[in-house]
Amino acid sequence: MIVMQEMFRVFQQHRGNAIVIPGRGNRQWHEISTQPRRDLPLGDPAMGGHAGFALGLALALPREKIVLFDSEGDLQMSLGVLAMVSEHKPKNFYHFLLDNECYATTGGQPVPNAANVAYDQIARAAGYPSVHAYTTLESLTIDIGRILAAPGPVFVAMKIVPEIENRPMGQRPPRLSRSREQVLADFSAELGIAG
Repeated sequence: MIVMQEMFRVFQQHRGNAIVIPGRGNRQWHEISTQPRRDLPLGDPAMGGHAGFALGLALALPREKIVLFDSEGDLQMSLGVLAMVSEHKPKNFYHFLLDNECYATTGGQPVPNAANVAYDQIARAAGYPSVHAYTTLESLTIDIGRILAAPGPVFVAMKIVPEIENRPMGQRPPRLSRSREQVLADFSAELGIAG
């Protein structure tokens, strides 16, 4: 299994100018990102909402590389998004799945059929033209430059070491280092979009 922070450090070396939606990985990503104005850490749009949001962004900004770090719990809530991505074929969309086999933010409950679901195969069956699966950082490190250089849509499933959070929600440090309003203002300014 892959340690999320280590994977993010490897990804950061190949990020280029990509827009990143860190999804459930935001706690770790915001400490590693060197381009926070190109990050969209919007918290939880709704369980299962990250992929649809990222797809919409990829379609709206076709000249920008869009990278989503999704989770298997989120993806199970909206598997239909894989077919939508495949139908629209955004060449700028890179869908990385952080599969820790549990709902880590709510105490570590197991995701249904966690050890047996092959998300890469589901993405392939839905029509993603480029699909990869990794259980070690070493093999991902070898391939990540090539993956990000290829046209999308790309799906990359990764088995991630769970980081289970058991503190009550009100006692946890904030997941976002900036307010949603500030994230959107920074992002709009970065892209030259009038607010």
